[in-house]
This record gives sequence, C-alpha cells and structure tokens, in this order.
Amino acid sequence: MPAISRRGLIGLGAGAAAAAALSGCGTDSGQGGGGSIPPGAKAKGGGAGMPEKPQGRLIGDGSTSFTGKQPNQPAAPVPLEPGQTPPQFVVFSWDGAGEVGNGLFPRFLKAAEETGAHMTFFLSGLYLLPEAKKRLYRPPNNHVGASAIGYLTDTHLEETLKCVRQAWLAGHEIGTHFNGHFCSGFGSVAHWTPAQWHSEIDQAKSFVKEWRTNTGRYDLPSLPFDYEKELVGGRTPCLLGQNNLLPTAAKLGWRYDASSPGGKQRWPSKRLGVWDLPLQSVPFPGRKFEVLSMDYNMLANQSVHTTKAPAYNYPGWRKQSAEAYIAGFHRAYETNRAPFFIGNHFEKWNGGIYMDSVEHALRHIAGKKDVRLVSFRQFVDWMDVQDPKVLDKLRTLDVGVRPHGGWNRFLSATA
Repeated sequence: MPAISRRGLIGLGAGAAAAAALSGCGTDSGQGGGGSIPPGAKAKGGGAGMPEKPQGRLIGDGSTSFTGKQPNQPAAPVPLEPGQTPPQFVVFSWDGAGEVGNGLFPRFLKAAEETGAHMTFFLSGLYLLPEAKKRLYRPPNNHVGASAIGYLTDTHLEETLKCVRQAWLAGHEIGTHFNGHFCSGFGSVAHWTPAQWHSEIDQAKSFVKEWRTNTGRYDLPSLPFDYEKELVGGRTPCLLGQNNLLPTAAKLGWRYDASSPGGKQRWPSKRLGVWDLPLQSVPFPGRKFEVLSMDYNMLANQSVHTTKAPAYNYPGWRKQSAEAYIAGFHRAYETNRAPFFIGNHFEKWNGGIYMDSVEHALRHIAGKKDVRLVSFRQFVDWMDVQDPKVLDKLRTLDVGVRPHGGWNRFLSATA
C-alpha cells in the first residue's frame, strides 16, 4: 500500500455533479421564516410565492436571521465530579455538506434523528454561490473563480439551503470547509499564509451571509442563524495548512480546528488557544497498520484512491470500513475514554459502501451507556467547563490504556 495512503492525506470534497432524482430535506417552514424583497429586487425562481412573515430578525440582505437560542441542544455541561467516569464522546462530521441530488444529506439527518445524535456539518461556502457569480470568489494563489470542486446547480443550491436550515434547527452545528478545496500545486491551501486564510474565511462567510443577493432568490426562507456567531471551527481541505490557519482562527475567536491529520485516540489539548481536534488513527481489520477515521482514507487503502473499483470488492470493504470505526470506538470506550472523531463526505464512492459503513457504526454506537453523540461545538462546550487539572490527568492516558485502579480512583485525587 502506498505510504501516502497510510499517512491518510485526505482528498476531494463533496462533489457537485448532478445525480439522479433529488431526494430533499423537506419543505421550508417553521422557525426563521423568509422576509420581504428589498426595494428594486425581484423574486426569482419557481417558489410558491413569498414565504411567511419571519419569526426572527433578518441580518443584512436577509440570507441569515437571528432566531434566538439554537433549539434541540443538550443540557448545559457541568464539570466531572471527583471519581466520575468521563462520558464517551463521539463526533460524526461531514466535509463539504452539500446536497447534490444523491439524498445523502437528508439520509443522515434522518439517521441522526433516529439515533439521538448531533453532528457537525462543514459547509463549503461555494455551495451557496451560483456558478454565474463565480468571479466573486478570489481564491488565494489561484485564478479568480477557480475551484477544485464544482459549483452547485441552482436546484442543488436550493436543496442545500433547505438541508442546512433543517440541520441547524435539529440542533446540529454548521462549521466551514472553506471554499475552493485546493490540495495540490502552487495554489494548494498548504501554502496559504495566515492573511490568505483570513481572506478565504471572509469569503466563505460572505457566500453564506449573502446568498440571497447572489442568487436573486428572495422567495426562499433565510437561514435561521447568525453565521458570524455560529461559525466557531472548521476543517481544511485535505487536512492541509493548519499551522498557518491557527493564528487566524485564534484571532477570529474560533474555539476549535478539526484539520490535523494522523491524531491519536488521546484526550486533546489546545494550540494557540484553539482546541486541536484531529482525525484519529484507528485499527484497520486484517491489516498491520492503522487508518485515519475518515471515509476517503478507507477508500485510499482499499482501492488505492479509485472511487469506482470492481463491485465484487464492495461487501468485504463495506464490512472492513465499518469494523474499523467500531474498533476505534471500542478501543476508546473500554479504555481511556478519549473522544472519537469520525469524518465523512456525502459521496457514493465505490457504490456508496462508506455511507453504509458509517451509518452502521453510528447505529452500533448509539444508545450505549455513557455515550454522547455530539457536535464539535458541543464537545468543546463540555471541555471548557472541566477542571484543567482533570483534563491534564486524562491526557496522561495513552491510546488504549485503562486508568490504573479504575476511574473512581484515577480521578478522585486531582485537586
């Protein structure tokens, strides 16, 4: 197996190619309605007229709105009591987070609802920018309007808006996967400076906050959140460029970054005041090496980056990838209780087997004692209220190491 696969370099964001029939996120109704058309603007598209009067305060052109505290959140976190066993946190996250007609965004919103899970959706800003307006995007070290991922069709952009809106109202987090997903050559995000990262983030936010102006779709409901306040973390394309991103993330007040590759299943710490939450190496059944906890890395090690390998491989690969996630979960759950981070893309690579395997893992994990299926934001909420001495003690536990004498003894004398 090539070394690059074992190191787990991630490639490809959620694709933008049109799929078959659109399987959507339902109708736009409920909290956080639409808004009036600004003077001189015209409603565009085939909606059923103007949406109902908004229930929140519109922001800017009405692309986003303040609707109050996010609904469907867990109880406020509290510090661990002396000797208490830590929860087993598991975060399922999605890079790109666009609905491109393959029905995967709504599929996992439904799976999350059925399992009581909260997730993080890293939205690519370009997924809310029409291709006709692509020259508004000025990617660092690349041509104006360039992108390594495709712009969405108008239909898929509208469907993505519905899914993002539904996700937030269901209690999930909306982070960022930035914009153009450049992973190679001079224009790669690996070479961007802190100032260039700042530009990329400003543009990603603007595409979310100004989708109405850019699309002309004033007939659609606004997104029910203030993205300036909602956005507290992200994951870079291909897990590249974190060192230069972090100074900018810290300056912007971000609370975490999920871009580090090759992390271990240990309790995390901060870098430059930002929680560093890496994808982690997990056991790879039948192999002597470990693999990063992301669908693309399973693919890279099974079919050497080919996304359409012969179908006779699929059953075995589906089982192997599901068992890798499950093995990683149990290694933490039964030993040091380190949080477990899983990354995915809304892609049907190799017949969609990775979507099947991650859903199988989700349903296997859900409902087990002490398990909390949370977003990254909810996880750092918990971390931020813990006693620093307790966290320091937890960090002494290496991968797969149980606390000596049990949790009660291990955490009973941290003061």
